Amino acid sequence: MAGYSIFRGPNRRQPETVNLPVAGAYTPGELVVSDGAELTRAVAADGVNELLVLGNVEFNNQAIGTAYTSGDTGIGYVAVPGDMYQCRMAAGTYAVGAALTVDANGRLAAAGTDAPIVAHCKEAGTYTAGQLADVVIANRVRSAAA
Repeated sequence: MAGYSIFRGPNRRQPETVNLPVAGAYTPGELVVSDGAELTRAVAADGVNELLVLGNVEFNNQAIGTAYTSGDTGIGYVAVPGDMYQCRMAAGTYAVGAALTVDANGRLAAAGTDAPIVAHCKEAGTYTAGQLADVVIANRVRSAAA
């Protein structure tokens, strides 16, 4: 689903954000991590770390498909369990409720055996790499061993 906002809810409160320079040309909806000085694209090993969902600068008319320039101040939403976001997906077919983990490019991908589950898919579909989909942030758990 494409829309105008990365944060999808709940609407009863404002999400917590981290505002730091981005370390690359990142696109809103990617997962990032913070070292306290900058935001860097999350990789698979970051699935057990605090994740942020990169938002767009709405008040500056940044569309959700427009990448930041390296060094720009990015807005990272603190990924809280139960919150819904539009996130960038790895290429694949996903069912509603599918367990998702972080891939090597800051996108969400199907969680394999023993991969940390960071979110669940809210809309079924076949996605191309980088396409947005609604997801709900999960309580961090490792998937069951096969």
